[in-house]
Amino acid sequence: MFEAEAARLREALGDVAVRIEHVGSTSVPGLAAKPNVDIQVSVPDVHDRDAYAGPLAAIGYEHVPDPQFPDYPFFGWPSARAPRTFNLHVCQSGTEMERRHLAFRDRLRSDPAARVEYAALKRELALKHGNDIEGYNADKDAFIKARS
Repeated sequence: MFEAEAARLREALGDVAVRIEHVGSTSVPGLAAKPNVDIQVSVPDVHDRDAYAGPLAAIGYEHVPDPQFPDYPFFGWPSARAPRTFNLHVCQSGTEMERRHLAFRDRLRSDPAARVEYAALKRELALKHGNDIEGYNADKDAFIKARS
């Protein structure tokens, strides 16, 4: 699913997409995951929203504001209101945010113990937070920062 969507994104974004990467739990073989595919698109200037927001909207992505991170561009497809197939994280090429997502993914791919520990944490937090996705994500953040 990622490869097909990455091709669609490359076509829509052209040179604006410096890098398109599969991130999140579905990018780690064997890791329990929700059925959403997380994609990170790196762009030259994350603040130049005109360069990527229009092309993303043209292929059905919708901006989903995050109150905790108002400057962080996050998009969902097919929309923010329906169950999404793809979560799209836009970041600036060469930044700590870009590096951290990729480093954490690569750590989980290469370190079975970290993968098992993260899977256990995700199950624990799902029980603790239920449908509170903001709380769930906030509690995962410390683990992610410590291992990326």
